Amino acid sequence: MARERIEPYTALIVQPEVTVVEDRAGIQHNLDRIKNMIHFGVGYFWEVPVRLVVLPEYFLQGVGTPGKGETGIADAMKKAVTIPGPEIDQLAEIAQQYELYICGGGVMESVPEFPDRWFNTNFIIGPSGDIVLKYHKWHIPASVGLGTSPHDIFDEYCEKLGGDITDLFPVVDTPIGKLGTMTCHDGCTPEVSRALGYNGAEIICHPGAIQEVEGVSEPWDFWMFTRRTRAHDNMCYLLGSNWGSVNYDYYPKAFCPGRSFAIDYTGMVMREAPYPAEQVLACTVDIEALRHYRTRTNHNCWVDVRTEGFRQMYDNPIYPANRFPSGKPPRTLSEKISICKEVFDDLYARGQFTPPAGVEPEDVSKLLQKRIDYAQATGRLRKS
Repeated sequence: MARERIEPYTALIVQPEVTVVEDRAGIQHNLDRIKNMIHFGVGYFWEVPVRLVVLPEYFLQGVGTPGKGETGIADAMKKAVTIPGPEIDQLAEIAQQYELYICGGGVMESVPEFPDRWFNTNFIIGPSGDIVLKYHKWHIPASVGLGTSPHDIFDEYCEKLGGDITDLFPVVDTPIGKLGTMTCHDGCTPEVSRALGYNGAEIICHPGAIQEVEGVSEPWDFWMFTRRTRAHDNMCYLLGSNWGSVNYDYYPKAFCPGRSFAIDYTGMVMREAPYPAEQVLACTVDIEALRHYRTRTNHNCWVDVRTEGFRQMYDNPIYPANRFPSGKPPRTLSEKISICKEVFDDLYARGQFTPPAGVEPEDVSKLLQKRIDYAQATGRLRKS
């Protein structure tokens, strides 16, 4: 049966100022600001009604990275929330009021099945006010992310929450198109977006807390050129939201300096906010145009995918699974970083990486350990 036509609509990408809070009570300050920015955007762009809103990673709680302000697991659990829960319910009310889909990301979520840790969680609320999709961030970088990835607890996670590709990288079919989501570092490599594309995503909502040190501004606009590639390869819209500015004693105000964007299904940038300040971007989403584009064979990034030659890359694990099982959540960044020693040993032993002059393959992991020891001894990384 033929589908009904989806009329073009407006999507909002919210780039807020975020305050790093100490506990759950502090969340309301960030939430009130977000709600007002949604009210603004829905009202201002009334002629082509808003149907979708994308919020950045850690928009509720903020997060601390290495150094004096590093967030430990106990710090994070003080501000962890449940989804659904009273904080998310406030956004659900707005979704019902305006008939919106709202995607928020990077929420420090306490999950009943694994109560000793938190997950970095994206959610999508539907116009009914219900949670229609929930996703746990897969690629959490060891050096800046302390949340648990499903991969860290893989066997248990799959048993309790599902291990099919549709469970791990869900896509929801809605009246405004097929929606999926990925978080921040997920977009640095092709796999997560490819899984979403495989599952049918037409729009990837992409919350991020992308730091300048990770490449936001030109000439090293890593955030932009990698995400244009993700959109192009999967022939989907990609809506990326970053912080505009931040309030935290240990961060510069422009720590995550904006540059939120809307990218279309050809990889073309439609809108951008190229500055570290609050903003609400609006772009027109035309799902019917995307669907027509996908019917063509020329330059179709899916019809010519030939999988057989690539299987060995994924048959040989790189980053080890199941390293933080129940009872042993990741407690410090240095604990997660230390696992990279094993990864280095493997990459250099197989000859994939070549060490610099004067360094033997087996010595690279020792270099990393020396750096960790020095950072801990001088207060650059937490010991516990």
